[in-house]
Amino acid sequence: MQAERILGRLADIPPGEGRTFELDGERIAVFHTRAGAVFATSAACPHKGGPLADGLIGGTTVICPLHERVYDLATGRELTGSCDIRTYPVRLREDGTVLLAVTDAALAG
Repeated sequence: MQAERILGRLADIPPGEGRTFELDGERIAVFHTRAGAVFATSAACPHKGGPLADGLIGGTTVICPLHERVYDLATGRELTGSCDIRTYPVRLREDGTVLLAVTDAALAG
């Protein structure tokens, strides 16, 4: 069974930036691109645990602020290596609320 959970408000994430939210003990980075798209990924870079929400966003990629690894926000694929990140399905409600789709497995790996 799939449901949606509220992560936060898009108004709290300036265009071109990311913010970290917590849901059921899992930290999730939510990115608001300058083009208005919204993406959600695991909050930490798997390489050294860098805070991805603090990274530099360019189009639909984010650069880890610690070691400059580049990730595709839509797929989670690392473009500079082979250490991918998890992505989460999100959508926006008309009021600007960011919703995360979850299943019975919730946020488990």
